[in-house]
Amino acid sequence: MKFGKSICVLNVGGTRYAFTREVIRDFPLRRVSRLHACATEKEVLELCDDYDRDRNEFFFDRHAQAFMFIMLYVRSGKLRFVPGVCELSFYTEMLYWGLESAHLDSCCQKRLDDRMSEVGMDTLSEEDIGVSGDESQNPSEPVQRTALTGRARWLEMIRKTFEEPDSSLAAQLLASVSIIFVIVSMIMLCASTLPDWDTAKRNTVEEHRIVEAVCIGWFTAECTVRFLVARDKWDFLRRPLNIIDVIAITPYYVTMVMAGAGMPSAGLGVAGVVLRVLRMMRVFWLMKLARHFLGLQTLGLTLRRCYREMVMLMVFVFVAMAIYSALAQLLEHGLDLGTQNPDYASIPAAAWWVIISMTTVGYGDVYPVTVGGRVLGGMCVVSGIVLLALPITFIYHSFVQVYHELKVRSARYARSLSSEILQ
Repeated sequence: MKFGKSICVLNVGGTRYAFTREVIRDFPLRRVSRLHACATEKEVLELCDDYDRDRNEFFFDRHAQAFMFIMLYVRSGKLRFVPGVCELSFYTEMLYWGLESAHLDSCCQKRLDDRMSEVGMDTLSEEDIGVSGDESQNPSEPVQRTALTGRARWLEMIRKTFEEPDSSLAAQLLASVSIIFVIVSMIMLCASTLPDWDTAKRNTVEEHRIVEAVCIGWFTAECTVRFLVARDKWDFLRRPLNIIDVIAITPYYVTMVMAGAGMPSAGLGVAGVVLRVLRMMRVFWLMKLARHFLGLQTLGLTLRRCYREMVMLMVFVFVAMAIYSALAQLLEHGLDLGTQNPDYASIPAAAWWVIISMTTVGYGDVYPVTVGGRVLGGMCVVSGIVLLALPITFIYHSFVQVYHELKVRSARYARSLSSEILQ
């Protein structure tokens, strides 16, 4: 609409904020920025509760303190809950202004997911809590969506299709195709280690080359497109999954270059061994499935959050292994009592028996024969059970919590996808 003054006033719950028309047009909050595109006063009243034309003031009957925290987010990029305000009430305010839970800091997002689970809201839509669907944004969409136009919007759409499998129907179809190629590639990799593979490969060499070339071509195209549409190229190159993609793809092209130069990989000596090791890195393509399966995502995020507990577990095991292996070597071989056990000739040799006894029931390939060694073995097994059980409790609770958070997030994506299909 044609604003009467160059200064626009937002009155939110009695608190007034003054902005210029240019700021309103590019405002990060979608509800506010849409005011600039209104052509009539009726359209303005669809976005706010009242409008004073004389003072060019827009009235919003919303929580003033919540909007103050949202304005802090606009200025600093950090969005946290208002102390003393219900998480669900603040989330309703966020949806009203065009924000989503993904804009919260990780600690507050975790609180919101827990709260929504307690009241059973993980199966409800935004409409159920008072905000229409077009007022909210996709959880992973940036706040500045209104600023994306033309080429930037297409790049963002392509990025979401390749990076977020649950963001749209096209993304799910693309993810399904990617999973099929990963499975085919893994079958080919496993089959290549069979004794009869060389004979079968010589008989159908052309078919094997075609299948391998198609799989590598798909992974190359996928990785290239994801790199081209990435927001931060350097951050893209630093991600572990992307590094694995590059390492798994590179050996195929190196082999093709060497074959074209008349250098078969079988006769390259050390270089051939390195090339075969790199080719075996294709097995890590299974990690690409973490983008599509909730279980693998849960495992990865749990290990990331519980790295301190994992380090503590390793310290427990290594300390116990050092103590028990030294004692086992002494009792079984070092005392020279006439019954020296050659399996415990050194502390490193005894360490193998200790780690197997502490973590499993033992292989039986190495075992003590003296009375003292057997008593020590019993203590080793019991202490192993206790040491492993201590940090497992923390890891278990973190696993359950992560699984629940991802399940809630997946339910939101599913609702968004259902809306897209119905439209």
